[in-house]
Amino acid sequence: MARRVSSRDVAREAGVSTATVSYVLNNKESQTISPETTEKVLDAVRKLGYVPNQAAQTLVTSRQQNKGLSKLVGVIIPQTEPGKKFVFSNPFYGDLLSSVEYTARINGYHVLISGTTAEQSYVEIAKNRSLDGIIIVGMYPSSQINEYKKLQIPIVMVDCYRSDHFFHNVGVNDRHGAYLATNYLIEHGHKNIAFISGSVQDYGVNHERLMGYRDALEGKGIDYSEQLVFSGDVSYIYGITAAEQISQNKDITAVFATADIIAVGAIKGFRKSGLNIPKDMSIVGFDDIHLARLAEPSLTTVRQDISKKGEAAMELIITNILSPVMPRQDISIPLTIVERDSVSYITNTDLSL
Repeated sequence: MARRVSSRDVAREAGVSTATVSYVLNNKESQTISPETTEKVLDAVRKLGYVPNQAAQTLVTSRQQNKGLSKLVGVIIPQTEPGKKFVFSNPFYGDLLSSVEYTARINGYHVLISGTTAEQSYVEIAKNRSLDGIIIVGMYPSSQINEYKKLQIPIVMVDCYRSDHFFHNVGVNDRHGAYLATNYLIEHGHKNIAFISGSVQDYGVNHERLMGYRDALEGKGIDYSEQLVFSGDVSYIYGITAAEQISQNKDITAVFATADIIAVGAIKGFRKSGLNIPKDMSIVGFDDIHLARLAEPSLTTVRQDISKKGEAAMELIITNILSPVMPRQDISIPLTIVERDSVSYITNTDLSL
């Protein structure tokens, strides 16, 4: 009868001590056992067919398959504008979160969504829920960032601009996208182009899109004017408000809105002011949410594949959970202009700009 494989055999095969084998199989925390050593032990277990008991075998199989503890990934959306219900008021988040949740579910993971205020500790949320990984959407530089590093779990930043090589990142080239939108309007003969966005803060998406707007103007010799910049919040209501203000300036013939939800609100606001879209005012948005196709007229916009962004973020988290020592990754989602019905040419204009 063949001799039963022992933990000592596993230790010998892996080149570690029996104590290390015990730590790995019993899932005990240790600062001295590296992911590489853990893999050596699990490989030895598989190779030798070591099965101390049913409970241990179940644990080993679980560690081999997912290497996580809770199979729970947190999605954190920092509240960058006080009092706003971002997750519910902007369809962008619905599209993103739907993709994140679906990708997690088909891979056997669950998602915890948290919209946090500035006073809340994102790190405490992660600790209290024993998260295997975190996806953070649209975070500005924060004192909390160094605390995240101490969690020692995979973290993916989505639409975050940070000079930090610790976190994975998924996003788009927001500056280039804004350039595409503004340049598209210029090529249609427009020179007096308003810019509507949410709060413009350093290191944020809206700041990058403002820079892209300026790049396009300056590239065609058009002066940038702060009088044409309208900054409020990312909402349908603010789009209406901004459009009513812009309507008072008869020189403005076009608008670049940094989010489709703002642009759709602007269409409503211009109509309330008696303007026709696109005959009297042209509009380009950014995102290509479902509402962009349903708007009347349908909205020309910069398309980012929001679903792909969510899918990429979750796949990156899961891959890192399974391979803890994987190098930092940067994923950039391509951008394109989607032409619809909200932009018209200005005639009798010098198009050589």
